[in-house]
Amino acid sequence: MVDHECWTEGELRRDLVRFSRMLYRLGFMPGTSGNLSVRLDDQRLLVTPTGVSKFLLRAADMVLIDLLGTPLNGHRKVTSEVSMHLAVYRQRDDVKAIVHSHPPIATAFACVGRGLEEMLCQEAVMTLGTVPLANYATTGTEEVAASLAPFIPDHDAILMANHGAVTYGKVLLEAFQKMEIVEHLAQIALVAHQLGAPRILEHEQVKQLRDAKTRYLQNVI
Repeated sequence: MVDHECWTEGELRRDLVRFSRMLYRLGFMPGTSGNLSVRLDDQRLLVTPTGVSKFLLRAADMVLIDLLGTPLNGHRKVTSEVSMHLAVYRQRDDVKAIVHSHPPIATAFACVGRGLEEMLCQEAVMTLGTVPLANYATTGTEEVAASLAPFIPDHDAILMANHGAVTYGKVLLEAFQKMEIVEHLAQIALVAHQLGAPRILEHEQVKQLRDAKTRYLQNVI
């Protein structure tokens, strides 16, 4: 997978526009909700602005900030939820891109106080593993970063109580795909429980799948 460090600022700005529109079309970012960011280099981030539909974003709308959240240039204000992005980047040097959105079914799980921690299908093990639930925190405050902090080192996707979800990866495509998977796993969990008596994978089955995932990653890297 190509690292963002190989891309120009213009390419990253266009990528932010592209994935913003894709998430909007999926219904994950209605109105002006949700936000995305990418690392431009070791000191700077490109972040989507506040108060703008993700369908209407332009490359020039992205805000350049430092790792303290201080705006460096841009004619719009940075998203009010920038603290969650900064929290992830500070703990994870491997992360180059972050997506925060409100996928409907996954967000419903977060609203009833449930993470996606049951290993119901093989895909759950092979992709994200467990998706924990962070404690409730008021949007746009430092409480959000604090609620996420315990889960950031060991998870690539986190549900946020009564709020939404955040995913991250080496490039925006990876962060976007993880958000798709979060909603997919939520759909499976919802229907499985509606049908009744879901069969959770046993410990040995999960171990075998994790071993298979390790072998797969060794072949593709």
